[in-house]
Amino acid sequence: MHIGTPLTPSATKVMLLGAGELGKEVIIALQRLGVEVIAVDRYDNAPGHQVAHRAHAIDMTNGNVLSRLIDSELPHLVVPEIEAIATETLLELEQAGVCRVIPTARAANLTMNREGIRRLAAETLKLPTSPYAFADSFEELQAAVDGGIGYPCVIKPVMSSSGKGQSKVDGPDGLKAAWDYANAGGRVAKGRVIVEGFVDFDYEITQLTVRAMGEDGRVQAHFCEPIGHIQVKGDYVESWQPQAMSPAALEQARAIAKAVTDDLGGLGLFGVECFVKGDRVWFSEVSPRPHDTGMVTLITQRQNEFELHARAILGLPVDAGLRNPGASAVIYGGMDAAGIRYEGVAEALAMPGTDLRLFGKPVAFERRRMGVALAEGRDTNEARAKAKQVAARVRPVR
Repeated sequence: MHIGTPLTPSATKVMLLGAGELGKEVIIALQRLGVEVIAVDRYDNAPGHQVAHRAHAIDMTNGNVLSRLIDSELPHLVVPEIEAIATETLLELEQAGVCRVIPTARAANLTMNREGIRRLAAETLKLPTSPYAFADSFEELQAAVDGGIGYPCVIKPVMSSSGKGQSKVDGPDGLKAAWDYANAGGRVAKGRVIVEGFVDFDYEITQLTVRAMGEDGRVQAHFCEPIGHIQVKGDYVESWQPQAMSPAALEQARAIAKAVTDDLGGLGLFGVECFVKGDRVWFSEVSPRPHDTGMVTLITQRQNEFELHARAILGLPVDAGLRNPGASAVIYGGMDAAGIRYEGVAEALAMPGTDLRLFGKPVAFERRRMGVALAEGRDTNEARAKAKQVAARVRPVR
């Protein structure tokens, strides 16, 4: 793909469907390469809207509305950055040759909900996963748990983002509340959940995997160093890179990541999540786009995950190498308010070897991710301690 000049007839145009904090960084990476970017989200003034050439706020789950926007903008590439999109429409548009979807329309469709990707991984690719079942009613959920899934178990909506609607259930008394919470947290397709048997793991990782063009014109898989992370109710709160792993576990994690991403195809970066216990690895989920835990790469890698995604989808060479150990820690809104301010930013950035991203979300919530602290260190323990100190110094105020 050639790269033209933005806002001229030669422009290389990319449309991002989803313009949150991850999309914002992808937009910045694309613009540094001379790409004209159109940012789309469900609400006005999303983080990516603030840095794109053009911005639109639409209901991306409405296929007719989405199709009309793509027809009007005629982007060369359409890049889904969230799950709640009318992916059937993307399949139709890609098949008709209207646009190319990253990594592919099939990948976007399969991974938009947990059912498609779990069935692919476990039933088609035969990868190790936790035991699971799908339920369309509380009665079906109860039957699945009683029939073999057992306790503890994890209940999730088939489609949600950032852990919304996800909960761990330790016994029968918590099952109904988990069902209600999953239905409240799902973005679309409410009423259907996945229940997973709990895996006794030592730690979780994100194996960032990049499918990019090689010098021989063939797609090659590149692996970043594994990212360790902590999640609370499925929502990432802290990550670090590299995560120490046994050679056998690392080899297995990368084999799982390659199997999944090879099947999904296309170009770009994928976030493959796995559970690890000793030398054993289980596939958990995959996102065909930059991953929230991968924000740590902003301070650890020669090319961060957003630059890797931008380069790969444009057919450019990539470098997934690690520069130094590092960590990230989430900064929450701490309140429900619009147009908040931040104190302590200078104090936070005074700590050597640290950085900060404030996302610019127009409305804060108590547990909404509004920024991230970044820190490098001699090892991940030092980096994690520094990142948490930086995050604690940033104080959201009205």
